[in-house]
Amino acid sequence: MEFETIKLTQYSHGAGCGCKISPAVLDRILHSDEIQIDPRLLVGNDERDDAAVLDLGNGTALISTTDFFMPIVDRPFDFGRIAAANAISDVYAMGGKPVLALAILGWPIDKLNPEVAREMMEGARAICKEAGLKIAGGHSIDSPEPIFGLSVNGIVSSQNLKRNSTATPGCRLYLTKPLGVGALSTAQKKALLKEEDAEIILKSMTTLNSIGPELGEFKEIKAMTDVTGFGLLGHLSEMCEGSGLSAEVEFEKVPLIPSLNFYLDQKCIPGGTNRNWASYGHKISEITEKQKQILCDPQTSGGLMVAVEETGIEKFEEFMNNNGFDLTSFGRLTERQENLIRVI
Repeated sequence: MEFETIKLTQYSHGAGCGCKISPAVLDRILHSDEIQIDPRLLVGNDERDDAAVLDLGNGTALISTTDFFMPIVDRPFDFGRIAAANAISDVYAMGGKPVLALAILGWPIDKLNPEVAREMMEGARAICKEAGLKIAGGHSIDSPEPIFGLSVNGIVSSQNLKRNSTATPGCRLYLTKPLGVGALSTAQKKALLKEEDAEIILKSMTTLNSIGPELGEFKEIKAMTDVTGFGLLGHLSEMCEGSGLSAEVEFEKVPLIPSLNFYLDQKCIPGGTNRNWASYGHKISEITEKQKQILCDPQTSGGLMVAVEETGIEKFEEFMNNNGFDLTSFGRLTERQENLIRVI
């Protein structure tokens, strides 16, 4: 079987982070009346943060996360790269440095031969090498659809740990990657995606959020998360609810992949977009259908969303510019309002 002839997306019903269970359903799954108290656990699943965090008692903390999904692109090597970058991102989003990865593999051995999976693993290893860690083991099963991801551990200085629930009023909001991956990936499945746009989303999904540990050192950054399957509004909702705040989003300033509107006009809307809106739309101010399609678009290996206090904006923007990021604030956090998020 030649890798060039394989189209991995034909073997799965979903794609990338668009496979995620909706926020509303996830709340029902995670709900428990049992209260677990562990003073060493700085972040657990009672909070909607990016990873679990355990205090090691020596001024450092262990970040532990797992992420896996079904193919979002056809080439096995690229799928491995994307899945690895996406899984590692949760460590970066908390200001940490990834140190160890384990592979999670589900493979339809009656449909796809092992060499295809090996090519996918090579893609994952390439990204892990770029991030400075190795895939040291893992677990595999025979499954009806191809599934791949990583369990990743990272280390962070406890004082540099970034959470999504510690924002303060007046913080300005920034996003390090443009939105639109979900819609363009849907266009790819429909064979509508232009070659140049395929390169754009591949670069976006395989670019590591490796600026995360350096941002962890910024005291002026009050909260941080990455934007993935729940879309910008979903992850911003988690930040607002965790911090007891509301947000204003200046829609025209939200960074977008330039060709996004073209594909939305072609009805390239991921199923996850509507699932996302059904989960949290009642918390959002009235918005247009196009705004919903953009702000609820499920991202895969999306950018970091950063909340920066006003006194640190100049320092933050200068630092990001010096590191190749051309960022403009797309909104701000406020005291709690009637709407959790207001789009203006």
